[in-house]
Amino acid sequence: MARSGALCDRIHVVREVCARSSFQRGCLVPNRLSSQTSPYLRQHADNPVDWHPWDEEALKLAREQDKPILLSIGYSACHWCHVMAHESFEDPEVAAQMNRHFVNVKVDREERPDLDQIYQTAHAMLTQRSGGWPLTLFLMPDGTPFFGGTYFPKLARYGVPGFLELLPRIAEAYRDQREEIGKQNAALLEALARTLPAPGAERELKRAPLDAAVRELAQVFDDVHGGIGHAPKFPHPFELAFCLRRHALEGGELSLALAQLTLTRMAEGGIYDQLGGGFCRYSVDQYWSIPHFEKMLYDNAALIALYSDAWLVTGQPLFRKVVTETAQWVMREMQSPEGGYYSSLDADSEHEEGRYYVWTPDEVRRLLTPEEYSVVEPHYGLDGPPNFEGRHWHLRVMKPLAFIARKLGLPLKECESRLASARAKLLAAREQRVRPGRDEKALASWNALMARGMARAARVFGEPAWLASARRALDFMRRTLWRNGRLLATYKDGRAHLNAYLDDHAFLLDAALELMQGEFRAEDLSLARELAEILLAQFEDRAAGGFFFVSHDHETLIHRAKPGHDNATPSGNGIAAAALQRLGHLIGEPRYLEAAERALKLFYPALERQPSAFVSLATALEEHLAPPQIVIVRGGKEQVVEWRRALARVYRPATLVVSIAYGAGGLPPALDKPAPPDGAGVNAWVCRGVTCLPPISDLNALERALAGDGAR
Repeated sequence: MARSGALCDRIHVVREVCARSSFQRGCLVPNRLSSQTSPYLRQHADNPVDWHPWDEEALKLAREQDKPILLSIGYSACHWCHVMAHESFEDPEVAAQMNRHFVNVKVDREERPDLDQIYQTAHAMLTQRSGGWPLTLFLMPDGTPFFGGTYFPKLARYGVPGFLELLPRIAEAYRDQREEIGKQNAALLEALARTLPAPGAERELKRAPLDAAVRELAQVFDDVHGGIGHAPKFPHPFELAFCLRRHALEGGELSLALAQLTLTRMAEGGIYDQLGGGFCRYSVDQYWSIPHFEKMLYDNAALIALYSDAWLVTGQPLFRKVVTETAQWVMREMQSPEGGYYSSLDADSEHEEGRYYVWTPDEVRRLLTPEEYSVVEPHYGLDGPPNFEGRHWHLRVMKPLAFIARKLGLPLKECESRLASARAKLLAAREQRVRPGRDEKALASWNALMARGMARAARVFGEPAWLASARRALDFMRRTLWRNGRLLATYKDGRAHLNAYLDDHAFLLDAALELMQGEFRAEDLSLARELAEILLAQFEDRAAGGFFFVSHDHETLIHRAKPGHDNATPSGNGIAAAALQRLGHLIGEPRYLEAAERALKLFYPALERQPSAFVSLATALEEHLAPPQIVIVRGGKEQVVEWRRALARVYRPATLVVSIAYGAGGLPPALDKPAPPDGAGVNAWVCRGVTCLPPISDLNALERALAGDGAR
């Protein structure tokens, strides 16, 4: 967002003062992070910096001592966070300056996304540059930022000021330029307030943004290597899912090409772990070759669901392989004995990024037979120059197996067998290396995303182990994060805490709806209804529409955001609107539909201006204009399972299928469909909005009825 000229001028004054000062030493004090649930905060528990978590004690100390707050936001898998920690936070000289001049506060952006949202936005306003992690901001005692950046080296280099030199200059500015800082802060708070979407004149909701979103994505699509935009290249799974949905509903080949080419290139690239499954966060190049090696739960949650749906549409075996390997990785490395999913794997091991994943040809050759190596070498590019830091090879598919089979004069199946054997040996050898760190906290929002992804994949491929994994995660959340009718945000080592955010509630509601389609349980429906009621009672802005990111009883911060655009995770407003609509249609609850409509009306102007940035809301808009198809299947237990599996073989993104065996109790009237007069057989009811077809008792007839409605 552009800032006002007055704000620019005031920031310039503060910067000028921060360019002058002298070095002063301070003293070292133990910090307070060892008792926190965040592994990222615990990583800094032994720093000589007097760190505080974000809490009232730290804010009170800043007020009482009249000191600015040095706020550092990061996360445990963040490479540059580790670099800054080693250079500065572990250095006694830097720590002395921090302790002398500031109240130092360390925040895990994954546990406190509310703070991260506010201060990333403020950073962009103050610096006119994009943010990231580590985020380093200097705040007044009331929490308003007046100076900041991202990564600072200890000593100046590459045009970036040195942290050691910067600290006393910031302290001097705080002491000597209060009036200018106060004016700047007032302007900043006004600018933050203007980021909230404002209700305007009543607008008719139309479908134009749906088509415009695909056109916008096509304009920035890399039609050679796939992907949206250029280096660094992120997966953008929600935008690709939107494209796949558009193809399924309307037949657009452009939409399919955007998704299919990108998913293929990613699966062949180095962003995908060719040995262990799972995707890294992004590629540093446009070719998907070299990733930033951290693996995040939320990326893989979205991609498991997306590749499952893409397999339904294309039948491409590569997509099934990716889902299978990634699901196995999730259950092997990312699911705790308690059932919850861990948050991430570090990019670094032994203080080097990517060390765990890279190879040399000699290492690989020693582990394999000559026959295996003859396939692996060309397939993964070991016969070419090193692709990582000039001395290592990161595995990616360079030549397809069919080409290698022809060149070696071998049957394709023989090459496949050699590759499978080689991959198993390489993975076993890799597992003997020093592993990257794992962030073992369980976040409600990310667990909900992965539970949905695993349940979706299980339904598509008929894999009961994947559904069981999703069920374990959902049961874990109900057991550990659900307290007295309210949801908590994070859990580790037996301790759950922090008010849950909009995303936690919306994503968990969405996950419950997906799990109900895989196997109906009355407790999942009960959870969905409780979550919907909390969204309306604690998050909705009834006056203006939409949902705040934090609840009405949340800690008061300098800004209360109401985000609508998608980021690395989907928009909480978009998922809340879509899920509330689906639940509202499923059980016949108009209040949920009305709340979703209010949100869509609030964000509709933004959706018109830049639809590709709001694809979650665009999906909700589509299902507002054309309600989703609700299919209720009732029958004996085995028959219900048979019908559910048959219906899952077709990608119908605008259809919700709930199969309930006769005898299930406590159902709302909309789901409590009667048994046939003879008490046997299966009946299905197909409804859209308030219109329903007569009961259908034949599976083929049901599939014809659904196919005749555009495979919705």
